[in-house]
Amino acid sequence: MAESFDAEQVVREVTTTLLTKFPDRDPVEVERAVREQVDELARHPVRDYVSVLARRAAKKQLESNA
Repeated sequence: MAESFDAEQVVREVTTTLLTKFPDRDPVEVERAVREQVDELARHPVRDYVSVLARRAAKKQLESNA
C-alpha cells in the first residue's frame, strides 16, 4: 500500500529544490507555482509521483515565465 500523501511536505520539498535551480526567483512565486501543480496532481487517484511531476511542471512554468 502507498504511503499517505502529505501535500504540504511535497510543496516544501519541491519548493526548496526549485529555489536552488532558480535562486533569482521570488520564493513566493516558486512556492505558488509548486502549489498549483501539487493541487492539480493531487486530484488524481495515483499520487506516488506527485513530487516528481509537480517539480517538473513548476520548473517548466518558471522557465517559461523568465
